[in-house]
Amino acid sequence: MEGRLYVVLTAENIHPGKGTPVTQLNMRRISDGVKVSERYRTTEVVERATVDQREYTFLYKDGEEYHFMNPANFDQVVARDDIIGELGVYLADGMTVTLSTFEENPISLELPARVTLEVVETEPVVKGQTASGSYKPAILNNGVRTMVPTYITVGTRIVVTTEDGAFYERAKD
Repeated sequence: MEGRLYVVLTAENIHPGKGTPVTQLNMRRISDGVKVSERYRTTEVVERATVDQREYTFLYKDGEEYHFMNPANFDQVVARDDIIGELGVYLADGMTVTLSTFEENPISLELPARVTLEVVETEPVVKGQTASGSYKPAILNNGVRTMVPTYITVGTRIVVTTEDGAFYERAKD
């Protein structure tokens, strides 16, 4: 659109009683992150960009840049902090991620669904507070706050979902 690249967040088809059906698109402009809402008639054509999705290995973070390596040819790609966003806290050295690029420039990152982290701070278990379904706050070694079952103690390795940082299970090491 207007020579700029957008990623579609949601798409909804609307069929009015009269007239031409339309598609409502909620999009995010990749260059600056601005969200845009557009409506297109089903007869209109929108150009689709050719986006390359490949697995990369996370190497390191240098200031506001994240460095990734293509394991097939060892080429390195650098992604800015505004592309990685809040997902950066889950990146670990050597982690395999899916990086989407457009004309060799990173535009989005997809993490594994779950990662293993260590609890570095949490409240001690209080006698009688071991009822199932009971949770307490904890801070993980990447700085993320989450809620964990009461039996989890400091030093325990747990699996969390990268989508929302929620506790999934105790790590099986």
